[in-house]
Amino acid sequence: MMNSIAGHLLLNLTSSMRFEGTLNVDLNEITMNLVPYPSLHFLVSAMSPLYTLHDQSLPPRQLDQMFSDLLHPDYQLLDCDPANDTYLACALMVRGDVDMSDIRRNIAKMQNGLRFVPWNREGWKVGHCSVPAVGQRRSTLALANNCCIRKTFGKLVKRFERLYKSKAYVHHYTEYMDEAMFGDSINTVCNTTDEYEKLSPTTKEDSEQGPPPRMGPVF
Repeated sequence: MMNSIAGHLLLNLTSSMRFEGTLNVDLNEITMNLVPYPSLHFLVSAMSPLYTLHDQSLPPRQLDQMFSDLLHPDYQLLDCDPANDTYLACALMVRGDVDMSDIRRNIAKMQNGLRFVPWNREGWKVGHCSVPAVGQRRSTLALANNCCIRKTFGKLVKRFERLYKSKAYVHHYTEYMDEAMFGDSINTVCNTTDEYEKLSPTTKEDSEQGPPPRMGPVF
């Protein structure tokens, strides 16, 4: 099932490279628009409808509901809630029977309830492929550079520390690498988490301030 969902993500991501559309987007444009700093290149993805190959008979989502789904935790491919955190930028890859006027209208509606960094409040990238996914009338993939990813990193650090404290599985890696690289790697993850933390204001007043000082690359 997970392989099927991952496959649909990649098919939606590359659809405008394979089919014609009113607004094609390639992978270089996604990188250019969604990654403001070299180290903050971790994207959160969501899809609507979210289905596997066994679910193709599901009834199609209403147009506006499809865009609303992209903000709901149940449609994220990661355990996170980006709508309640800060966006650095967001891309929508739309497929099928959708007019650009409907896309612009839904983006305007979504943006009213979302928090973007103050120096990129209109940080949207849109792609539209006229060929729908197999078995669907329309579908949408959202790729967001969102500060909520730091919570996932925090969980990974805790799990790593539990294992590393007991030296579990370490011997498999020290045959090929220096054990000191474990410490370097965890420091990199922590530094990245801190950078996302600084970009996520905790109050409305914080969100109205300018961008924080840019940190140097952590890797």
